[in-house]
Amino acid sequence: MLERTATVRCVPAVPCWVGLTTRDLAVAQDFYGPLLGWEFRPGPDRWGRYARAVVDGVEIAGLGEPDAGWERPVAWTTYFGIESADRAADGVRERGGTLAVGPLAFDAGRIALAADPFGATFGIWEGEVGAETWMSEPGAPVWIELRTADPFAAALFYGEVFRWDGRDPRHFEVRYEHERVVLRSEGRSVAGLRTAKDLAPHWEVFFSVADADAAARRAAALGGRVLDGVVESPYGRVARLEDAEGGHFSILGPSS
Repeated sequence: MLERTATVRCVPAVPCWVGLTTRDLAVAQDFYGPLLGWEFRPGPDRWGRYARAVVDGVEIAGLGEPDAGWERPVAWTTYFGIESADRAADGVRERGGTLAVGPLAFDAGRIALAADPFGATFGIWEGEVGAETWMSEPGAPVWIELRTADPFAAALFYGEVFRWDGRDPRHFEVRYEHERVVLRSEGRSVAGLRTAKDLAPHWEVFFSVADADAAARRAAALGGRVLDGVVESPYGRVARLEDAEGGHFSILGPSS
């Protein structure tokens, strides 16, 4: 769906980083490493053990085991880029969302953790700005999707927080396609918001795989579970999975 890029940077207004909160970093590495072909580099340990997942030499995701004082469920968090984390955090509070953490300074800029008015959690990242988002190699995040009861109400919230209106349409646009509100950055569809009334509101992370059926079987063999079987979608062949500690995510492969 997306073409390869040279690196992953903070891209204002769209998702551009994903992070996993895990109870045991070694367990997470033993699951995602073989499944998605990840290598790992140590990251900052200010809030606990942390590693960055690497695909083709590019850091594409973070995995963190928080210190004992940080009680958070095993889950993936999607981070939106923005020019000012403080201004975005103010926007979250002003528009009915909840700010849980931050903004805090770290090695790559400033981050905050928040929840929208409907309960979906997300991150805010102010960092070194770039023009590109994801790469499409197997193992990399390739699509991000909000599952929520009212995607249009959610789009109003995120649009105001991340200033979707008024951005240069040559670089960013919001459109409706495949029954989703879709964000496009530099001519590429990078994220969507769609109706899902059978799940708690959340941002779902999709990782690219060469073969979705084989990856689903591999996930089960590594101690995970297939939550929704491999099916065709407008973007390719997808499956929703659970990792070895209960964290949910999806995979996306070529259509059969």
